[in-house]
Amino acid sequence: MAVDSSARQGLTLSGKPMSASLKDVRALSRQMVGHFVENVVPCGTLPGDVINGDATAVTRLCLELAVSMLDGQGLPEKIKRVEQAAAEWAREGVPIDAIHHAIHEGFKMGLDLVVANATLEGEYSNLVDGAKAVLEILNMITSAVSISYIRELRAVVGEHHTAVHTLTSALLGGHSTSTMARECGITIAESYAVLAVAIPPHHDEHIPTIDGKVVARRKLRRVQAELALRCDDRALSLLSVDGGTILIPADELDHTALDALVSMLAHAAQVGITATMVSAAPEQIPNAADQAHELLDMVQRLQCVAGLYRFDELALEYQLTRPGPGREYLGSLLDSLDEHPELLETLRRHIGNNLNRQRTARVLHVHTNTVDYRLKRIGQLTGFDPSQPSGLWYLRSALIARTYRS
Repeated sequence: MAVDSSARQGLTLSGKPMSASLKDVRALSRQMVGHFVENVVPCGTLPGDVINGDATAVTRLCLELAVSMLDGQGLPEKIKRVEQAAAEWAREGVPIDAIHHAIHEGFKMGLDLVVANATLEGEYSNLVDGAKAVLEILNMITSAVSISYIRELRAVVGEHHTAVHTLTSALLGGHSTSTMARECGITIAESYAVLAVAIPPHHDEHIPTIDGKVVARRKLRRVQAELALRCDDRALSLLSVDGGTILIPADELDHTALDALVSMLAHAAQVGITATMVSAAPEQIPNAADQAHELLDMVQRLQCVAGLYRFDELALEYQLTRPGPGREYLGSLLDSLDEHPELLETLRRHIGNNLNRQRTARVLHVHTNTVDYRLKRIGQLTGFDPSQPSGLWYLRSALIARTYRS
């Protein structure tokens, strides 16, 4: 924001230029920076080279700007240097709250110095003009810093996002990643948990009066933000509004933490997220991703409850999806239920709900006794009793194979 000060006369207090107490900008800038480090919490955590370098230099520039405006002079081009410093701080990750805390703290110190020797008699008008000038300077510097910082931050985030996206695509495609990893500042892990993820629509996506695309994009941003929060920059992902693939270094999260992560992502998305996992070394990621998504397809066909499913937990079921006479035979075992769709749906829901009769009854909107009757009827028609382990194994296998019949 530009401030026109060309027509302003130099301001005075007690017969002296109002800027007199700010003239020794070098000594005052060092004093201010020392005060920032001691009293402004975010500033005390900044690296020493930032404090002794740009922070001191920019504080001096801000003081020179203040002196120029109080003396009624046109604004020098030094505001450009403030903008450049803000852009550098954004790229280096210096928190913007630390910058703004320091700016406002510096202006409080400067204002105290300006009015320290003022007398009230006959000075009211000059004090008001001085306060207005200080607010103009503060507004100008704050705006310049904020605009430049955010512009640079967006560029940095865009560059990093593009680089990470390219790196993830290369890993999933089986291409060389060493150069891209260095450019991203990411170390390729020795092993990854490869997650195939399904994100169902948010209920608001189906409301006619609401823009479903906006709802879907907001859902995705919440998931991405939660993933970044839980895994920092180590998790690599290619996600859309309905799911995708996530690569998490094997040493990042243990068995329990991975389950918790999927639950947290679901909480952020406000929908039940289903994920399947296969472990793999970097060179095995392409095949592992294909396998994880095939496993996810199977879990979805079975209408399993949301959550994380691992390959070693469903290896047998996965094998049943492979083409061959065994799959065709197992798929035919449920042909007797073709004329009883309610029984087939009950079996699918019952298995998907981990044999929880109460949950199955709620989903189907029937009494638990009705579920029991239907399960008994399934046993009579197929010859496999779902209340017995052997019968349930055949029925579950048949249900899996049936979903893959041509």
